[in-house]
Amino acid sequence: MRLFSEIVKALGAEAGAGVQYTVIEGRGGYFQNVKRLETFTDSLIVLRGRKGGVRIEGRELSLGKYGGGDAAVRGEISKVEKL
Repeated sequence: MRLFSEIVKALGAEAGAGVQYTVIEGRGGYFQNVKRLETFTDSLIVLRGRKGGVRIEGRELSLGKYGGGDAAVRGEISKVEKL
């Protein structure tokens, strides 16, 4: 998704430094730079990138898309924590 690259560049951060994400309240989230799915339950998902990862907590979580470095998480996300 080109939008992430443009935002990262504008903020002066290092592109590809870790898992990047956007959460849409009550609907789920979109995660980039994902290399591995480490944990998957309906209340916890852990995604790992080349550098770091994220811990996603919520209710009724499921994967909509997973592959090519991207992951779409569906459900009610209550917390995302960088690892």
